[in-house]
Amino acid sequence: MTTPSTTRPPARRRSWRRVLGLVHLWAGLALCLPLAVLGVTGSLLVFDHELEALLGEAPPRARAAGEPRSFGAVLGAAASAMQGGPRAAAVMLPEEPGDPAIVRFAAPTRGGGPAGATILFVDPVSLDVLGRRDGLGTGLVRQIHLLHANLLVRDRAGRQAVGWLGVAMLGFGLTGLVLWWPRPGQWRLAFGVRRRARGARFHRELHGAAGIWGLAVFLAVSFSGVYLAFPQPLGAAVRSVASARDLRAAPRIEPARGAAPLDGAALDEAVALAAAALPEGRPLMVALPAAPGQPVRVSLALAGHEHGRPTATAFVDPGVRRVVELRDPRSYSAAESLMAWQRPLHAGRGLGWPWRILVFLSGFLPVLFAVTGASMWWLKRRNRRAAAMPRGSSARRAGWRGTPAARTASPPTASPPGPAPR
Repeated sequence: MTTPSTTRPPARRRSWRRVLGLVHLWAGLALCLPLAVLGVTGSLLVFDHELEALLGEAPPRARAAGEPRSFGAVLGAAASAMQGGPRAAAVMLPEEPGDPAIVRFAAPTRGGGPAGATILFVDPVSLDVLGRRDGLGTGLVRQIHLLHANLLVRDRAGRQAVGWLGVAMLGFGLTGLVLWWPRPGQWRLAFGVRRRARGARFHRELHGAAGIWGLAVFLAVSFSGVYLAFPQPLGAAVRSVASARDLRAAPRIEPARGAAPLDGAALDEAVALAAAALPEGRPLMVALPAAPGQPVRVSLALAGHEHGRPTATAFVDPGVRRVVELRDPRSYSAAESLMAWQRPLHAGRGLGWPWRILVFLSGFLPVLFAVTGASMWWLKRRNRRAAAMPRGSSARRAGWRGTPAARTASPPTASPPGPAPR
């Protein structure tokens, strides 16, 4: 005969799992719509350039043949076209033949958003201005970007709302893993859907199989989304427990008195200094100082660079003409690499086509989880109502009993991992 001390722990565990399952269920039902929207829009943005080309929203193509001109020459052509407008913020040379160079001009913003930014597309060979985009644009792909990044709310509140939805999704993933965990002897059945599964059992097994097979990808994408929404607090938390620099912050330099605005020649000199400091790097982008005391930031792609991977960064003091700091991803600490990789991981970049496809597919998991989770809840609710009806009643004869598989399905406390945000 067992003693009370040996029978209570299993009862407590069953009660704890039931509470966890109810929280997982009702929170999932409440948040399934916004999470499904975030997931699908994130999947679409994995192929944003291809989608822009399909919808006719892609940047204009550069047609002149020859060697691309320098950063300074591209900046000069764009500044002439702007005719003394807002200051230039960044210059990007194309990574692929036929792509235009991009010059971004930053105007004062409202509400903390990038509403004032203007982009000029420049032919990197002929220096002709090919087109212009003001603000965030009005095309469908730009609206998908806004919906995914900040729920169409163009200020910090929208991004924070998306971040907290990401936190909820991390909770769904972890609680779902606990609820999915099979009993001894049932591991083989927990990774698939049986052919004869019907009704609530079919939805539960599909929910669980999709959740466990996609768990690693959507947890990675969920965490990276939370990091992108809250980079400062999460970065500070990482640096508090590991050796890491703040890669988002630039070193300070001594402002030069009476220094003239950075022109094309000074920009090319800064790029040359960065290239000399890292000869194997290829300059891709130059970010110009926004205020005195800030250096020129030059981003360089290393040999064998996969599009989207973290780039090396050289900070150049244009006043004394020297590189004040060089950040090379090959020498990052583990914590620095973790932070540098969050944006590429979230966008499906930097690891080739396999990772891109996995991130694309993971965006549709929230829809699958919403459908299967809601179906489990509805079918079990219907079957409970049918079981409570008197035998022989007209409603029961009309089909309220459900299928045998649905009547014998286990309770909804064994939910699998929930979906991940984009």
